[in-house]
Amino acid sequence: MLDGQPTVVFQPFIDTATGQIAGVEALARLRDSKGQLHSAGPLFSDPKTPLPGLRRLDRTIRQQALQRFHQAPGEWFLSLNISPRWVSRLRIGQPLPSLKQLQRSGVAPERVVFEITELGGASQRLPAVVAAYRAAGARVAIDDFGAGYSQLDRVLALQPDILKLDMRLFKAAALGGPSEQIVKALAQMAERTGCWIIAEGVETEAELSFALECGARYVQGYLFAKPELEFFATDAFVQRFAQLRNQYVKHKLRERAQLMQLRQQLSLLMAELYLWAHKSEGRERLPAPDAYPWLRRVFICDSQGTQLSPNHEWRNASWHTDNRYVGHNWSWRPYFYQLLAEGWDERRLILSAVYRDATSNQYCLTAGKFIDNNRLILVDIDAAGF
Repeated sequence: MLDGQPTVVFQPFIDTATGQIAGVEALARLRDSKGQLHSAGPLFSDPKTPLPGLRRLDRTIRQQALQRFHQAPGEWFLSLNISPRWVSRLRIGQPLPSLKQLQRSGVAPERVVFEITELGGASQRLPAVVAAYRAAGARVAIDDFGAGYSQLDRVLALQPDILKLDMRLFKAAALGGPSEQIVKALAQMAERTGCWIIAEGVETEAELSFALECGARYVQGYLFAKPELEFFATDAFVQRFAQLRNQYVKHKLRERAQLMQLRQQLSLLMAELYLWAHKSEGRERLPAPDAYPWLRRVFICDSQGTQLSPNHEWRNASWHTDNRYVGHNWSWRPYFYQLLAEGWDERRLILSAVYRDATSNQYCLTAGKFIDNNRLILVDIDAAGF
């Protein structure tokens, strides 16, 4: 038996384009004898919870949500969680109980998103279920996207309308490091396949900033609202969101100014390195980079991408030479063919995007400039400060 009275609560989705509430997710709570509400989430992950009781709870919450949704503004959508574990228990050809509930409710299917959870254990019948939801006019979301890489093939097969980033992965990514690049890559993949991104579990301004950087269409989390019994007004968070969005834009402008300053410093450094390269002098004649604390290494390549010089690295207040990479070819690197495409005719400075350096396993940028018809000078930059 499940201890408590099933009760639906709603957590809003904030549209990042307007700051308004665009919809709500229906979530299950159990009301105890003292009237306190408790999340029903742990019951669904506890293998000891009786499945018949979970199924009844699931359907009761959906029924309550659909009934209550008639009170919501007409432009909102309602997200309903669906577990594939119930799909596998249906008879072949049996109508979907969730669709029957939707049809009886009188809520327009176009206002409903069926949010599929537990994709890693999804039934083989799930594609047919998704097709049935779409045929009825509803949209489909996949929850916890990125939690398991085995999901990628299923996502491509199901072609969802919305992807919700895995909360734990998203929170780790917002702190930086390798997870950040993984989540950004997942978000880019979603955008290219026509999916909208939802960032859930947004609790801090840093997490909101990262969600905006990932191109999230909607954000959801305690930074704006906890799940509540009643609906908020559509514009309840517009002012708060606008303030946070403006802070994000100002931060990106500061980053841009910092990048422009870096370009100015690089121009000065390249002028010094140009003279050094044309004199064909050794590392002892390289200028000390006192004004360039971000400088990691300097090297020269030919126009085909083959490294002609050793790596000259600034460490412990002196230059050090590493001959291991002479003869290696870097033409496949994005920064190099960008140089060839954009830097050849005008001999202008080209700066790459941030990437993970194969030799040091750290994040860096690479700046480059032609010094004559066949040689380029390249500078690797520590990206920690940019």
